[in-house]
Amino acid sequence: MNAFRREMRIISLIKSCKHKSHLLQLHSLLLRSSHFYNPTVFLAFLSRLALPPLRELSYSRRVFSDFPEPNVSLYTTMIRAHSFSRDSARRGFQFYHELLRSGNSSNALSATAAVKCCTNTESLSGGMQVHARIWKDGCLSDSLLSTTLMDFYSCLEKGGDACNVFDEMPDRDVVAWNVLISCYTRNGRTRDALALFDQMRSSSACRPDDVTCLLVLQACGSLNSLEWGEKVHSYILEHGLIDARSVCNSLIAMYSRCGCVEKAYDVFKQMVRNRDVVSWTAMISGLASNGYGRDAIEAFKQMQEEGIQPGDQTFTGLLSACSHSGLVDEGRMFFQAMRRDFGVTPNVHHYGCVVDLLGRAGLLHEAYGLIRSMRIKPDATMWRTLLGACRIHGDAALGEQLVEHLVELKAQEAGDYILLLNIYSSSGNSDKVMEVRKAMKEKGIQTTPASSTIELKGEVHVFFADDFSHPREKEIYEMLAEINQQLRIGGYVAEIASEMGSRSEPYVLSYHSEKLAIAFGILSTPPGTALRVAKDLRICVDCHSFCKLVSAVYNRRVVVRDRARFHHFQDGVCSCNDYW
Repeated sequence: MNAFRREMRIISLIKSCKHKSHLLQLHSLLLRSSHFYNPTVFLAFLSRLALPPLRELSYSRRVFSDFPEPNVSLYTTMIRAHSFSRDSARRGFQFYHELLRSGNSSNALSATAAVKCCTNTESLSGGMQVHARIWKDGCLSDSLLSTTLMDFYSCLEKGGDACNVFDEMPDRDVVAWNVLISCYTRNGRTRDALALFDQMRSSSACRPDDVTCLLVLQACGSLNSLEWGEKVHSYILEHGLIDARSVCNSLIAMYSRCGCVEKAYDVFKQMVRNRDVVSWTAMISGLASNGYGRDAIEAFKQMQEEGIQPGDQTFTGLLSACSHSGLVDEGRMFFQAMRRDFGVTPNVHHYGCVVDLLGRAGLLHEAYGLIRSMRIKPDATMWRTLLGACRIHGDAALGEQLVEHLVELKAQEAGDYILLLNIYSSSGNSDKVMEVRKAMKEKGIQTTPASSTIELKGEVHVFFADDFSHPREKEIYEMLAEINQQLRIGGYVAEIASEMGSRSEPYVLSYHSEKLAIAFGILSTPPGTALRVAKDLRICVDCHSFCKLVSAVYNRRVVVRDRARFHHFQDGVCSCNDYW
């Protein structure tokens, strides 16, 4: 009994050590006694030394090597200690192999830590080895281990394998469901993520929690799925999850990303006493992306009045608002004030917003000078943003320089050459057009077809340019022909030179993906119904004109989300005021 009490007292002393120096002093004292190599005491000491907050890995390895015959618990501590970062994870996986070679059997905890090591090192073969061993040792019934395996396969874009692990779990808790939803969202299978939420909702065994709702709202936002987002919102209200600040923040972001900024603002207003910097930033960013630049600035002023200190993401949203609304003077003022008045150091995203602001306003060389004067290295997105501005304003000479910068970064994409191609096309320089086409052919650069989505009755329909894959394709093309005829009466003429792409025939422009989505929407919904379309690229000039006339001729509100922002078309006018 006395020995047990001394052992507990020593373990209590180890746990009370707040700093490395205190632990090392205790180490020196323990080495003089016989208690240090007691497995329980040694494990307590090693855990305190190897795991956060101390996490002294090199010293931990030295201490570990002193123990004559480490057991599975000691090995597990070392594997777990090395699993927290990419730099040390490879060594952690080596400890796992040493455990197996030592004659000890791995358990669920050691296997879980080993899988995390493989996740951090992105080692598919290593993770599969651990998975095979788990089968052999019969540990798959452990829910933590199974969910860690699912996360591993998800991070390595092996969604099918993650789903297989989920299917084989005897008991699935809400964490397992959430991991699979996260896996689907991370791997672009957003519709599958929404279907899982529906399964959980109808299941009595495991219902969605606040984390589930956060993940599904993220999927709704990325897919422009307003109907699904409203379902999740209803579930949140029914089950009393609306008081969670993170849930409200996600609702604001979801509604904003679905082009429904009014509902985003309704949620925001209900958070009167619960708003934090994330809430304000989500609202400011939502107003910015939907074209309400001055409202975003007004929200920023209200945020200051409430004593909320803005963060770097707040200024990203604010500068983006100025960019999308052409507020050049305001954007310059906020860019100067963020460091001077708020102590926020501009990062590459802030500089990118200012470059976009200046570029859209036609101040191309000022934007180029800002990039050249930056203390941080510009990324490909920044060069590409300015290249897009050169496309708008027809500056071929600067456009050529920007493509050279992208080539230096080895980051050139087909879209960059298409932008340059369109610059030359707009200026009528056919020789340069041929040169760019030849360069694309020699480098094997091929364009990726743009896609547009529209949601009807909870189902998301995907369209590509010149797409004949939809079950109702005959009706859709007939409707589009009818729409074109009606718009021509209203004065619509296809702007062939606006976007050349890989082909320049009028036929291609007539069947851009967003036009097919809009035709399907008009075909499938009652008159007066708003149409919401999401496109993965910037909307072209021709489609922009098309949407304006559709909103007027058919008396429809048309909302198009492209890669950069929202366009709200109503009565023949766009919210961007033709500035995008």
